[in-house]
Amino acid sequence: MTAPLLEAEGLGKRFGAVVAAADLNVRVAAGERVSLIGSNGAGKTTFVNMITGYLKPDAGHIRFEGRDITALAPRHVVQLGVARSFQIPQLFGELSVLDNMLVANACHDRHLSLWQGARRAAAIGRADALLQRFGLAEQRARRVVELPGGVRKLLDIAMALTARPKLLLLDEPTSGVSAEEKFPMMDTIMAALKGETDTTVLFVEHDMDIVARYAQRVIAFYSGRIIADDEPERALATDDVRRYVTGELLQE
Repeated sequence: MTAPLLEAEGLGKRFGAVVAAADLNVRVAAGERVSLIGSNGAGKTTFVNMITGYLKPDAGHIRFEGRDITALAPRHVVQLGVARSFQIPQLFGELSVLDNMLVANACHDRHLSLWQGARRAAAIGRADALLQRFGLAEQRARRVVELPGGVRKLLDIAMALTARPKLLLLDEPTSGVSAEEKFPMMDTIMAALKGETDTTVLFVEHDMDIVARYAQRVIAFYSGRIIADDEPERALATDDVRRYVTGELLQE
């Protein structure tokens, strides 16, 4: 059996009396597209924050490519090949789209020194290639504050890819996007990711139409626990998911 890219074993996290994660066990293989679903407060973001080092679990272990990363700081997790985007894009509003890409690249370039500027030809070439794949090439000179929300989200994801991650975590990539834009946006994201060899994607999502169309596997959370882990059609059809996530069944 092939070793998983990511393995979480027995993860637990509490905030006072609130159980945010209770004995979470997850294995993700290289190349998978996995959607994390659940109502607000179910534990999805806590799980993502523990994987990326922003939160330390109270119990359990996280392994990436077989290495224990449980205690690592976020910057060290990124260096190993884990990157993320945020529900609210983390951008430099007064800088141009291209300069945002170059800043992100400089943060991930371990070979960059004080004597080498972020505007090296190779860095600009890499940035322009990513902008082209995300359909943002025509926006490269615009300031971020001038961009609509959907374009900012695409830029945030493009910036995450400057790290050349093996695992990419997307936090609600279609939130705040109109119904007419959500499928074209996800088509753009998935097409852009095809240029990244074997990039594994975990994405938090509330829109079940998006989940059904783009995920190969669904992990559903409720009250800090995993209540389903299966292919989309099966996971979304379980009674627990219909009751606690999609609301199709009344709570007993």
